Amino acid sequence: MSKPSDPMKSFAGVAAATLLLEAIVVLLSMPVVANLGSGLATWQGVLVGVLALALLVNCAFVRKPWGLWLAAGLQAVLVVCWVALPALGVLGLVFGLVWAILLWMRWDVAKRMAEGRLPSQRSTED
Repeated sequence: MSKPSDPMKSFAGVAAATLLLEAIVVLLSMPVVANLGSGLATWQGVLVGVLALALLVNCAFVRKPWGLWLAAGLQAVLVVCWVALPALGVLGLVFGLVWAILLWMRWDVAKRMAEGRLPSQRSTED
């Protein structure tokens, strides 16, 4: 009989994929930023690049206990970047909502695990 899978390990994969997608979207915001207002200054390009790199690096630390806190902190940084680049602030709000939903789902699964209500925890009596 196979060992039941751990839903929290699966969540780490979902979180890493979300961070990867977010890094791609942040990098794709550069043309938008360049076409808005007076164009893309060097410091703005560096800011976008550093944020995308931070999101990619965070993919490696999602399984650590502080990895999800780091991801949430990066969302807050994106929202604060609204002052420098409104497009990044909007992305921070959108992905902040995505992360809120993901963390709520994780909390719900953890609660169900503690109560023993997951389908993988039910015994199959023949």
